[in-house]
Amino acid sequence: MTTETPFPDRAVAPSQPASAGAAAYRRRLSSKQMEAEVFARANRSIRELESGSPLARARAAVDNRRLWSAVHGAVLDPANGLPVALRAQIAGVALAVIRECEQPEPDFGFVQDMNEHFATALWR
Repeated sequence: MTTETPFPDRAVAPSQPASAGAAAYRRRLSSKQMEAEVFARANRSIRELESGSPLARARAAVDNRRLWSAVHGAVLDPANGLPVALRAQIAGVALAVIRECEQPEPDFGFVQDMNEHFATALWR
């Protein structure tokens, strides 16, 4: 997986007081836990859809498509240390989520479930 955040425009600026606490929190996390946090953040964007705003729906679809495109790219990398069979399974899930995010009316429940499954697995 990648540690690059798919939401660079939502990062906290270093000059803000909360950033010191956030930085300390990140230092205590393993790389897998940091990846789990990215999936959790993607789910927060889906939960914000309660407002019903078309912009929020578009943003959630784009953010999640970007996340899963990064996952797909990471598991296709020959240098990835995961077993080939597991990488193939993850690639299949990633493609399914990407296709869903590209639909005119994405099933965000499905996307949210996949994010939650991967976040839970990474957090262990």
